[in-house]
Amino acid sequence: MTVPSDQEVSDTGDRADTAAPELVRFLTARTGRSWPPDTDLFATGGLSSLFAMELVVHLEQTYGVSVRGTDLRLDNFRTVRRMVALVDRLRKSESGDHGA
Repeated sequence: MTVPSDQEVSDTGDRADTAAPELVRFLTARTGRSWPPDTDLFATGGLSSLFAMELVVHLEQTYGVSVRGTDLRLDNFRTVRRMVALVDRLRKSESGDHGA
C-alpha cells in the first residue's frame, strides 16, 4: 500500500540514509524477517498494533524525538519510509527548523 505521504521521505537527506537501514535492521532483528522500505508492515500481517507501540519507543529512544498526539496514527508506522519521514519531521519541529 503506497500513499502520497511516502514521498515525504525524499526531503530527509542524509538522515534517511542512516535511519532507514537502522530501522530495517531493528525490524529484521525483532521479527526475523527482512522488510523493504515501502512494504506495509501491518497490511502484510507482519506486525501488530501492539508492536506499533514498541516502534514508538524505539523511535523516541533511538532518534531523540517525542511521538505524541496526532503523530501516533498507525499510518505513520506502516512503512520504513513513513517512519523515517516522521522522525525527520519531528526533528525539524523540535529543533525549530521550519525552513528548508
